[in-house]
Amino acid sequence: MPVEQDALVPLPRTMNVTDLELPDSPLSARAALAEAMALHEEGNFEGAESRYREVLAQKYRVAEVLPLLAGLLGRLSRPKDALAAWDQLLTLEPDHAVALHETGLTLHWLGRTVEAITMLERACAADPDNPITIGNLAVVLADAGRNLEAIRHFRLALTLQPDNLHLRHQVRRLGSGSVPFWHIPMMNDVRRNDAFEAAIKAAIGVVGPEARVIDIGAGSGLLSLMAARAGAQKVVACEMEPMIADMAQQIVSQNGYADRITVYAKPSTELVIGAELDAPADVLVSEILSSDLLTEKVLDTFEDAHRRLLAHNAIVIPRMASAMGCLVASENLGAYAFVGEVSGFDLSAFTAFAPQRLPIHGTMTAWERLSDDLELVRLDLRQNKHDATLARLRIPVTASGRALGIVQWMHIDLWQGVTFDNHPDRYTDGGWL
Repeated sequence: MPVEQDALVPLPRTMNVTDLELPDSPLSARAALAEAMALHEEGNFEGAESRYREVLAQKYRVAEVLPLLAGLLGRLSRPKDALAAWDQLLTLEPDHAVALHETGLTLHWLGRTVEAITMLERACAADPDNPITIGNLAVVLADAGRNLEAIRHFRLALTLQPDNLHLRHQVRRLGSGSVPFWHIPMMNDVRRNDAFEAAIKAAIGVVGPEARVIDIGAGSGLLSLMAARAGAQKVVACEMEPMIADMAQQIVSQNGYADRITVYAKPSTELVIGAELDAPADVLVSEILSSDLLTEKVLDTFEDAHRRLLAHNAIVIPRMASAMGCLVASENLGAYAFVGEVSGFDLSAFTAFAPQRLPIHGTMTAWERLSDDLELVRLDLRQNKHDATLARLRIPVTASGRALGIVQWMHIDLWQGVTFDNHPDRYTDGGWL
């Protein structure tokens, strides 16, 4: 995103005309400076530049004239010349906050982002309570893809300028842009939450409060909080998206469980016994299942946890997961999956690019069932290893129609008598499609 010049960048410090009436000032330099400032104010930047350079040639008030010249050169879209003027000022005053700030912005304008960040960090150190400088550092960090650092600096700037709507917008924009939309509806899924909490309570009841719990793919930290509320004294959570992990740790602290839950911003494959975990975990809780069951490397993650992070008799939640489905017909879905004749032309060859899977909501898309429900694949997540398999399924047809494909959902077994599914006939909320 562009640096918000008008909202965040201060104009260089200027001088009052009466400051020119110093008795020991060389008359020609004083006159040239007065003329330069007048031309600058009139918008005659080329003429002002010439006069500023005359003043500098006479070495008159150099540290005050250089910011005026550098700012003017920036207005003339001559960033390299502006940078040279700022560099000259920094040679005289290495901790000049405005020069550091403007140098950082100019370097960013020139695409030299790493150098820009360094300069803006120096500017923040020189003027630590300036929300404009902190905000611009955050902008450049975000442009560099360093979103977590950016959002932390935006929040810091907001503590200094809490009514700045631009800063508030940037915090919201960065957060929402880094977090998939389904997180919030999934958190609000009461059926899902109740099922997981019932299983977690049962597991802690069996193992006892000394149970070591690991939460893989922690998200907001909800399942970790459930484990702590159920009595677990030691919960290690990991979340690979740094911004989400940072928020999860805040949420844990706000709810009073920071002494029992630690969130690491890394994937579970980078956790190590003796580092993040003091011993193998007794309970694994993980909700990394996706709408089509396996796209988040579920099996790889669970197998790695069994191999390195869990006690051999650890309780795994969920313990089983099945992909369910039924054969369907649907003109609506067909329009998303296939193309034929369009405006009198045969475009059917383009169907070769059609997606193999489409996310749909059972209550929002019209389709007709052509078979009963069928278990497509069943996975025992308590197993240490899952071998690749290829299965051919026979699906008895129960109604006539043109078969478009299979509508698939999931069924998960969390504990004895505790299950959850997103069956399309009765599931109307939550994050799964």
